[in-house]
Amino acid sequence: MSKIKITQVRSVIGRPKDQKLTMVALGLKKMNQSVEQDSSPQILGMVRKVNHLVKVENI
Repeated sequence: MSKIKITQVRSVIGRPKDQKLTMVALGLKKMNQSVEQDSSPQILGMVRKVNHLVKVENI
């Protein structure tokens, strides 16, 4: 399974609660923090929901 690197590039301040919870579910809590996740349909759906707050790179 391929992996993706997800980096938070924008703040969650003032965002709806579901977007904040999605960021926490992805493992992102701070600005410029990066996590590596498997590229599964569930993770890609969460990334699509908050794509304006994160940067995604293939590994």
